[in-house]
Order: sequence, then C-alpha cells, then structure tokens
Amino acid sequence: MLRSTHTPRSIVPINNNYDDDDDDYLNMPRGNDTKERTPMSVHLIAGGTAGFMEAMCCHPLDTIKVRMQLSRSGQSGEKARGFIKTGALIIRKETPLGLYKGLGAVITGIVPKMAIRFSSFEYYKTVLASKETGQVSTTGTFFAGLFAGVTEAVAVVTPMEVVKIRLQAQSHSLSDPLDVPKYRNAAHAAYTIVSEEGVGALYKGVALTALRQATNQAVNFTAYQELKKLCVKYQPQYADTELPSYQHLLLGLVSGAMGPLSNAPIDTIKTRIQRASNPRGESGWSRFMTVAKDLVKHEGIHALYKGITPRIMRVAPGQAVTFAVYEKVKGMLDLFKEKSLKEVLFEE
Repeated sequence: MLRSTHTPRSIVPINNNYDDDDDDYLNMPRGNDTKERTPMSVHLIAGGTAGFMEAMCCHPLDTIKVRMQLSRSGQSGEKARGFIKTGALIIRKETPLGLYKGLGAVITGIVPKMAIRFSSFEYYKTVLASKETGQVSTTGTFFAGLFAGVTEAVAVVTPMEVVKIRLQAQSHSLSDPLDVPKYRNAAHAAYTIVSEEGVGALYKGVALTALRQATNQAVNFTAYQELKKLCVKYQPQYADTELPSYQHLLLGLVSGAMGPLSNAPIDTIKTRIQRASNPRGESGWSRFMTVAKDLVKHEGIHALYKGITPRIMRVAPGQAVTFAVYEKVKGMLDLFKEKSLKEVLFEE
C-alpha cells in the first residue's frame, strides 16, 4: 500500500492565546505554541520517580538535620555538635542505617505528595490565569505555588513528617536486636501515635508545616521557572528543545536553597512541636509560643537556625536531583507517547 503524501493535520488545536509564561512548574516554554499539553499522568509518574530518587540520595542529611534541631546543647551546657560530628555519632552508635530512619514514612508519602502538588498547582494556575488571555503571570505562579504548598502540607506532608520525626528521634542501635525502639517502622509509629495520642497528634504543627511548605513551593516554583527562562534567553539554541541535564541540576540547586534560608526558624520550632507528645488542652498557638520562648530563652536566638546547614545540603541537592530526574523521565515518557502516536497516524 502506498503511503499517503498528505501531511496529517495536527490533532491538537492551536491555542492563539497560549503564552510561554502559561506553562507549568517544570514544563518550561519550548517556543512552540502548538505543543500538546503534558497529561497529568506524566507529571505524576515523573514526579514520583524524582521524589523517590531524591529521598534515597538525600534522606541521611535530613536525619542529621532533625537530630541537630532536637539537641539541647545550649540548655544542658554541652557544646553544640556540627552536622559532620552529628552524622558520625549516628553512624558510630546506630550503624549507617541509622541515617535512613524514617525513610519509610517519606517514601510512602512521595507519590500522593507529588500527585497533590502537581494537580493542585495546575488547578490554582487555572484559577489565577488571566480571563482574557489565559496567561499566568510570575505573580500568579508564585501564589499558585504558595497555595499548592499549603494543600500538600495539610493533605500529606504533616502526618508524614510527624511519623518521620518520631522515627528519626530514636537513638537505638540497629545492629543490636535487643535494643527495641518504641516505634519499629512507619506503619507501627502511625498506629502507636494514633492509639496513644489520637488522630490529631498526626497534625501537630500543621500550621507551621503549611507555612513552610507554602514558602518553599512558592519560591521554588517561581525561581526555577524564572531561572530556566533566563537560560533559554541566553541560549536560544534550546528555545525548542530541553536544557541539558546538568543545567537542570544547577537551576534546581539554586532554587532549592532559597526556601530553607527564608523559613529556618519555622522549621526548627515545627520539629520541636512534632517531636513531643501531644499536651492535653493546649492550643496550637499556645504550644507554638511556649516552644519558641523556651528555645530562645535556654538556647539563644541562634538555636532557631539549628540544622540550617544540613537542611540546605538536604533540600538544595534534593531539588537538583528532583528537577533533573523529573525532566529526564518526563522527556522519556513524552518520547514514548510521541512515538506511539506517530505509529498510529502513519500506520500502513
């Protein structure tokens, strides 16, 4: 059979109102206003894969950060340990696997967290888009990220972090079978917390977690998008293609470091609140003020920034890994989808 010489008309209608600024968080403008929108399933698969790789690579730094934030060095008169000494102490007393305490809670929450992050971000972008042009401004992107951060904090991140922090705070040795911790794994920790303290205990620090996630995602979404647009501007050869993976790494590294610098005190107070058992009859604001005052009074104002070094070392490389893996996996999925579509359209 002769192949038709007629070029098939695109199945995607041209949107004359489409603008490069209306692209999503990670799908930056490529200079093609007829490009088919990426399905949500691609975002979820690529995002889940990126989140898993990010957790596996960077979770030890998060464990060190939590231990530093929970230390009472200033109050007990003990000299504060740096992140290297803290990590070495964990390895010596608890084996290297101690650095991965709480990883189960993180892995379990990665897929729903990414699903909620991307879907809510797209929804808020739609709400904030211009009614006339359908475009989303930089300010709109910032607020879409802000709201998406709040959404994921309430739905997934807060319960996940309560369980993770309880597991990470345990100083038992994983090499000694007789040293049995209170919480054996993520599922057991969640069950124990709910049975002993109630379901509400899983949402301790939810306001602070929401504030932290909101600022993180707002800054991260906006910074990455603007930096990527800047790279394309000065490298026009990438206007219709994707940037190299090493540039995604660098852009993610820079944008990922901005959030922790802006909300370190919030994260430290949140960690202290989520670590302790739930006090009966104490409101969230009262608990926040009690923990903050006690922290500053006994350990100094600098204690609000405990763990900032490992947190930046955890979040910034984590975002670099996330962006690079996301872009690579998403590109592969788009390629497979495009190949399948062409085979259907040009089938003999």
